[in-house]
Amino acid sequence: MFFEDYCFSRFMDDLKYYSKRAVKKLTDIKTIECTAVALAACSVVLAFGLIFTSKEEVGNGQGGFETPGYPAVTDSQVEVEAVNTDEYVSGISYQSYRVRRGDMIGIIAENFGITEDTIISVNNIRSSRLLQIGTYLKIPSIPGILYTVKSDSETTESISKKYEIDNAKLCAVNRLDSDASLKAGSMLFLPEAKLDRVTRQEINGDLFKKPIHARWYLSSRFGWRSSPFTGARSYHSGVDMACSPGTNIFAAMPGVVTSTGYNNVYGNYVIVSHHGGYKTLYGHMSAITTKPGKVVSFDSVIGKVGSTGMSTGPHLHFTVFKNGKQVNPQNLWN
Repeated sequence: MFFEDYCFSRFMDDLKYYSKRAVKKLTDIKTIECTAVALAACSVVLAFGLIFTSKEEVGNGQGGFETPGYPAVTDSQVEVEAVNTDEYVSGISYQSYRVRRGDMIGIIAENFGITEDTIISVNNIRSSRLLQIGTYLKIPSIPGILYTVKSDSETTESISKKYEIDNAKLCAVNRLDSDASLKAGSMLFLPEAKLDRVTRQEINGDLFKKPIHARWYLSSRFGWRSSPFTGARSYHSGVDMACSPGTNIFAAMPGVVTSTGYNNVYGNYVIVSHHGGYKTLYGHMSAITTKPGKVVSFDSVIGKVGSTGMSTGPHLHFTVFKNGKQVNPQNLWN
């Protein structure tokens, strides 16, 4: 009796076990079948969606004239392509970029497919050496520069000719008719235009050369300082370059000598006028070796270092004027 009960119990246990396995297999098969059906349905829906989308939506399409080899383009095709080019150019857009450690304007420009001049002009950068980490830059979608109309008599044609760019593109970018009248002070974007050489050198700090070619050290910077005579806070209009007396002083930039002389502040001094609205002053000379009206270059010696006028020792006081205002020479020389 005991043996029979044991066998029956064992039989029931085996039955439950194999029943569960059978149910699990059936469930798995059913799951696979359901999954297959669902995937098939999704494929059908997706196919229909692509078909109807391609017919109805045109906002993100691609296309254009193309051939398997080098195309032979007719006059009519050129006209059509010219219109399409203008439509593309007129779609100029901007994005922002945050300056990171190690960034340089040239690298940023190359990464975005534009020019250094574009970034400098659009962001009104006055010194590329002062680019700060964390600064946000405006990046246009095409290369070019900003231009402020100088007078009401200017036209898009005259501006295009001056900067050697296509007038049709200029008008397209700025959404102007070719015969549109311009107002002084208005701003235009000049596609593919470049900054003039002087402006680029000024911004990159390559406009001037240091007027002392021998060994020297900076004894006083441009800007606010404690007066070496009274100790009071005073504004220094240039930089002081201390060196041995009698050291040659060179013109910092090609130009014309406009004034030489002596006064109580700068002692023996020379003033040179340059292009771009610049003038330079050289003070405290022991001797002046040039005269008014003389054309000078980077290699022209215009005087000797001394300590004349208000001076505590032999040095050159060097001031740069831009349109009559004093600017920091160290931002302009290399």
